[in-house]
Amino acid sequence: MNESQPDTREEQPTSVDREGLIAALRPLLPEDALLIDEEDLRPYECDGLSAYRRMPLLVALPDHIDQVRAILRQCYELNVPVVARGAGTGLSGGALPLEQGVLLSLAKFKDILEIDPHRRIARVQPGVRNLAISQAADQYGLYYAPDPSSQIACTIGGNVAENSGGVHCLKYGLTVHNIQKLRIVTIEGELLDIGGEGLDAAGYDLLALMTGSEGMLGVIVEVTVKLLPKPDRAQVLLAAFDDVVKAGAAVGNIISAGIIPAGLEMMDKLAIQAAEDFVHAGYPLDAEAILLCELDGTNEEVSEHIYQVREILRQSGATEVRTARDEAERMTFWKGRKAAFPAVGRLSPDYYCMDGTIPRKRLPEVLRAMADMSKEYDLPVANVFHAGDGNLHPLILYDANKEGELERTEEFGGRILELCVQVGGTITGEHGVGMEKINQMCVQFNPLELTQFHAIKEAFDPRGLLNPGKAVPTLHRCAEFGAMHVHHGELPFPELERF
Repeated sequence: MNESQPDTREEQPTSVDREGLIAALRPLLPEDALLIDEEDLRPYECDGLSAYRRMPLLVALPDHIDQVRAILRQCYELNVPVVARGAGTGLSGGALPLEQGVLLSLAKFKDILEIDPHRRIARVQPGVRNLAISQAADQYGLYYAPDPSSQIACTIGGNVAENSGGVHCLKYGLTVHNIQKLRIVTIEGELLDIGGEGLDAAGYDLLALMTGSEGMLGVIVEVTVKLLPKPDRAQVLLAAFDDVVKAGAAVGNIISAGIIPAGLEMMDKLAIQAAEDFVHAGYPLDAEAILLCELDGTNEEVSEHIYQVREILRQSGATEVRTARDEAERMTFWKGRKAAFPAVGRLSPDYYCMDGTIPRKRLPEVLRAMADMSKEYDLPVANVFHAGDGNLHPLILYDANKEGELERTEEFGGRILELCVQVGGTITGEHGVGMEKINQMCVQFNPLELTQFHAIKEAFDPRGLLNPGKAVPTLHRCAEFGAMHVHHGELPFPELERF
């Protein structure tokens, strides 16, 4: 078992009476909504992190809240673990199924229940695609701000579970900043409302606790999102640099000038070339890095900020600065960025998409450290960043058909995450922990903090049946990981000072 593979000690129970479970669930669902044959189960063996695959015991496809409640209640009584799944676009193995558990798909929950333009909210089911919310709200001059690159396919339930962001998260925030209320079902089948109709709710902030909890505390069955008025004007600047470190420094220079762009994205040469070949966005192929900086607001505000940002970019060493001439070119610039992940897939048989966050001021030195690691591991890296909020997405290119290359890639990825923690960042920005980063949780958090996480989990799910073995490692696992990987008190990158 390589170090990133699931630790079966964290999953329970070890054996389930499959036939008894099927008999118990069959009356709760239409016949075609309970999948038990291998050919029907195979599409659910992984999420977007396809390096890890595992067949579920069975898959349930409810289409009503009462069915979800009944399924969870039955699984609780039979002590059967449950993994909730949305569109399966997650990139951390959070929806990896259990061989001795039920995979609960919310794919049929895809209705927009209400759009209230006066209160600027939308009530939606968890299977509604992210982009569909903005499309439905467009007639009212409103939109939903978080826009992950996978927004055409990813669902709002999954966005809440992972606290997803997107290219506009710098100004408008992550999912947690853009939702108002959740309806969840506990493992015991209880229906709970978290949050409220107002902008604030009394008591503990359980809404924030639930957002990003990766399906470990409850199953989301309804989301109330906040809608924003579309800005009067939005315009994008594209800046090219002959040095990726200069581009990284320019990010901090823009923010330190008191300007908060709607989006501030960075791509390095390998990502630029891949996106340009795929989308033909007009990116400069001779650039070592580009920045995409979107400014929005009133016409006067955008005009003033464009002038200021152009000057900052030039002073930061940009070799070229373009302003999108019209809405069509603005969308084309963003199309290239949002297609970067699939575009990089054309360069290599496989790639490993990382997700870590660092303070913006540390970006130049972290870029240098990752370049050194790329040479050390002999694995190319295409870098795509939500640069404005320090969220890194290095894409490590590898070939899983070559013996040992996946393991080397995982080790490389783990060191990138540990580097993020070392400079004052975190091991995830929006993809979640899932199975991918569970070992690095031992690096970021101490035993007392992990114990507190387990106590919160126990308060919602006392038997540990919801998505067991994910996101929060056991102390036993951390002890094993530490024994294998602790650097005997030395920093893995001694040339970098700790935050």
